[in-house]
Amino acid sequence: MTTHTYKLDTAHSAIGFSVRHLVFAKVRGHFSAWSGSAELSEADLTQSRVEVSIDASSIDTGTADRDQHLKSPDFFDVAQFPTLTFKSSRIEALGGERYRVHGDLTIRDTTREVVLDSEFSGSAKDPWGNDRLAFTAKASIDRSDFGLKWNQAVETGGVVVGERVDIELEVQAVKAAATRAA
Repeated sequence: MTTHTYKLDTAHSAIGFSVRHLVFAKVRGHFSAWSGSAELSEADLTQSRVEVSIDASSIDTGTADRDQHLKSPDFFDVAQFPTLTFKSSRIEALGGERYRVHGDLTIRDTTREVVLDSEFSGSAKDPWGNDRLAFTAKASIDRSDFGLKWNQAVETGGVVVGERVDIELEVQAVKAAATRAA
Protein backbone atom coordinates (compact mmCIF):
# COMPACT_ATOMS: atom_id res chain seq x y z
CA MET A 1 0.00 0.00 0.00
CA THR A 2 1.39 3.36 -1.05
CA THR A 3 1.60 6.16 1.48
CA HIS A 4 2.57 9.77 0.92
CA THR A 5 4.11 12.23 3.34
CA TYR A 6 2.06 15.33 4.09
CA LYS A 7 3.18 18.33 6.11
CA LEU A 8 0.50 19.90 8.28
CA ASP A 9 -0.05 23.45 7.03
CA THR A 10 -0.03 25.53 10.21
CA ALA A 11 -0.87 28.73 8.30
CA HIS A 12 -4.23 27.25 7.26
CA SER A 13 -4.94 25.11 10.31
CA ALA A 14 -5.84 25.59 13.95
CA ILE A 15 -5.55 23.75 17.26
CA GLY A 16 -8.16 25.19 19.60
CA PHE A 17 -9.68 24.31 22.93
CA SER A 18 -12.36 25.39 25.36
CA VAL A 19 -12.86 24.82 29.08
CA ARG A 20 -15.57 25.86 31.51
CA HIS A 21 -14.87 28.90 33.67
CA LEU A 22 -16.86 29.33 36.91
CA VAL A 23 -18.99 26.32 35.87
CA PHE A 24 -21.32 28.21 33.51
CA ALA A 25 -19.12 30.00 30.94
CA LYS A 26 -16.47 28.85 28.45
CA VAL A 27 -13.01 30.21 27.83
CA ARG A 28 -11.52 29.48 24.42
CA GLY A 29 -7.94 29.46 23.32
CA HIS A 30 -5.50 28.06 20.81
CA PHE A 31 -1.85 27.21 20.29
CA SER A 32 -0.07 29.38 17.74
CA ALA A 33 3.20 27.43 17.32
CA TRP A 34 3.09 23.80 16.32
CA SER A 35 4.15 21.43 13.55
CA GLY A 36 3.23 18.02 12.31
CA SER A 37 3.28 15.49 9.54
CA ALA A 38 1.25 12.59 8.31
CA GLU A 39 1.96 9.44 6.37
CA LEU A 40 -1.32 9.08 4.50
CA SER A 41 -2.62 6.18 2.51
CA GLU A 42 -5.05 7.86 0.17
CA ALA A 43 -6.54 4.47 -0.81
CA ASP A 44 -7.23 3.53 2.84
CA LEU A 45 -6.97 6.30 5.43
CA THR A 46 -7.07 3.72 8.23
CA GLN A 47 -3.50 2.81 7.24
CA SER A 48 -2.26 6.36 7.89
CA ARG A 49 -0.27 7.89 10.76
CA VAL A 50 -0.11 11.40 12.21
CA GLU A 51 2.37 13.13 14.53
CA VAL A 52 2.02 16.64 15.99
CA SER A 53 4.32 18.66 18.25
CA ILE A 54 2.94 21.76 20.03
CA ASP A 55 4.96 24.53 21.67
CA ALA A 56 3.21 24.79 25.06
CA SER A 57 4.38 28.38 25.52
CA SER A 58 2.39 29.41 22.43
CA ILE A 59 -0.91 29.07 24.32
CA ASP A 60 -3.17 32.06 23.66
CA THR A 61 -6.52 32.71 25.33
CA GLY A 62 -6.56 36.40 24.54
CA THR A 63 -5.66 37.42 28.10
CA ALA A 64 -1.95 37.84 28.92
CA ASP A 65 -2.31 37.26 32.68
CA ARG A 66 -4.31 34.06 32.16
CA ASP A 67 -1.81 32.83 29.55
CA GLN A 68 1.07 33.42 32.00
CA HIS A 69 -0.80 31.39 34.65
CA LEU A 70 -1.39 28.58 32.14
CA LYS A 71 2.36 28.52 31.36
CA SER A 72 3.23 28.30 35.08
CA PRO A 73 3.79 25.13 37.16
CA ASP A 74 0.08 25.29 38.14
CA PHE A 75 -0.78 24.13 34.61
CA PHE A 76 1.59 23.38 31.68
CA ASP A 77 4.87 24.24 33.45
CA VAL A 78 6.43 25.21 30.11
CA ALA A 79 9.88 25.72 31.63
CA GLN A 80 10.04 22.01 32.50
CA PHE A 81 7.66 20.59 29.83
CA PRO A 82 7.95 22.81 26.73
CA THR A 83 6.22 20.47 24.27
CA LEU A 84 2.90 18.67 23.94
CA THR A 85 2.83 15.78 21.46
CA PHE A 86 0.30 13.55 19.75
CA LYS A 87 1.19 10.34 17.89
CA SER A 88 -1.55 8.28 16.31
CA SER A 89 -1.58 4.54 17.02
CA ARG A 90 -4.51 3.43 14.85
CA ILE A 91 -7.35 4.79 12.78
CA GLU A 92 -10.75 3.21 12.45
CA ALA A 93 -13.32 3.95 9.75
CA LEU A 94 -16.83 4.83 10.94
CA GLY A 95 -18.45 5.11 7.53
CA GLY A 96 -18.62 7.87 5.00
CA GLU A 97 -15.83 10.35 5.66
CA ARG A 98 -15.82 9.82 9.44
CA TYR A 99 -12.95 8.22 11.38
CA ARG A 100 -11.69 7.71 14.91
CA VAL A 101 -8.02 8.51 15.30
CA HIS A 102 -6.58 6.80 18.37
CA GLY A 103 -3.27 8.04 19.66
CA ASP A 104 -1.04 9.02 22.54
CA LEU A 105 -1.25 12.58 23.82
CA THR A 106 1.62 13.69 26.05
CA ILE A 107 1.26 16.72 28.32
CA ARG A 108 3.64 17.42 31.22
CA ASP A 109 5.45 14.12 30.64
CA THR A 110 2.18 12.20 31.12
CA THR A 111 0.91 10.15 28.20
CA ARG A 112 -2.69 9.01 27.82
CA GLU A 113 -4.64 7.58 24.93
CA VAL A 114 -6.97 10.08 23.28
CA VAL A 115 -9.55 9.41 20.58
CA LEU A 116 -10.17 12.12 18.00
CA ASP A 117 -13.53 11.97 16.25
CA SER A 118 -12.47 13.04 12.78
CA GLU A 119 -13.96 13.85 9.44
CA PHE A 120 -12.16 14.00 6.11
CA SER A 121 -13.25 17.32 4.59
CA GLY A 122 -11.89 16.80 1.09
CA SER A 123 -8.92 17.31 -1.16
CA ALA A 124 -7.89 19.72 -3.90
CA LYS A 125 -4.95 21.00 -5.87
CA ASP A 126 -4.08 24.55 -4.80
CA PRO A 127 -3.22 27.34 -7.31
CA TRP A 128 0.50 26.45 -7.04
CA GLY A 129 -0.03 22.79 -7.97
CA ASN A 130 0.23 21.33 -4.46
CA ASP A 131 -2.05 18.48 -3.40
CA ARG A 132 -3.94 19.34 -0.20
CA LEU A 133 -6.20 17.44 2.17
CA ALA A 134 -8.31 18.75 5.05
CA PHE A 135 -9.65 17.21 8.24
CA THR A 136 -11.73 18.31 11.20
CA ALA A 137 -11.33 16.56 14.55
CA LYS A 138 -12.68 16.84 18.09
CA ALA A 139 -11.86 15.24 21.42
CA SER A 140 -12.44 15.82 25.10
CA ILE A 141 -9.90 15.15 27.83
CA ASP A 142 -9.88 15.37 31.61
CA ARG A 143 -7.11 17.87 32.33
CA SER A 144 -6.29 16.33 35.72
CA ASP A 145 -5.31 13.09 33.92
CA PHE A 146 -2.33 15.07 32.59
CA GLY A 147 -1.31 16.72 35.87
CA LEU A 148 -3.19 19.98 35.23
CA LYS A 149 -4.83 19.98 38.66
CA TRP A 150 -4.86 23.61 39.84
CA ASN A 151 -8.28 24.90 40.81
CA GLN A 152 -10.01 27.15 43.28
CA ALA A 153 -13.47 26.87 44.84
CA VAL A 154 -15.83 29.82 44.48
CA GLU A 155 -18.28 31.12 47.10
CA THR A 156 -21.38 30.26 45.09
CA GLY A 157 -20.32 26.65 44.63
CA GLY A 158 -18.29 25.08 41.90
CA VAL A 159 -14.75 25.84 40.84
CA VAL A 160 -12.87 28.34 38.70
CA VAL A 161 -11.71 25.87 36.01
CA GLY A 162 -13.67 22.91 34.63
CA GLU A 163 -12.06 19.48 34.43
CA ARG A 164 -13.11 18.69 30.85
CA VAL A 165 -11.19 20.34 28.04
CA ASP A 166 -12.76 20.20 24.58
CA ILE A 167 -10.22 20.14 21.75
CA GLU A 168 -11.06 21.18 18.19
CA LEU A 169 -8.79 20.82 15.18
CA GLU A 170 -9.10 22.21 11.66
CA VAL A 171 -6.19 20.85 9.68
CA GLN A 172 -4.94 21.22 6.13
CA ALA A 173 -2.06 19.06 4.96
CA VAL A 174 0.16 19.56 1.91
CA LYS A 175 1.68 16.62 0.07
CA ALA A 176 5.46 16.71 0.21
CA ALA A 177 7.20 16.93 -3.14
CA ALA A 178 8.59 13.64 -4.37
CA THR A 179 12.36 13.41 -4.22
CA ARG A 180 14.31 12.31 -7.28
CA ALA A 181 17.18 9.87 -7.19
CA ALA A 182 20.47 11.44 -8.27
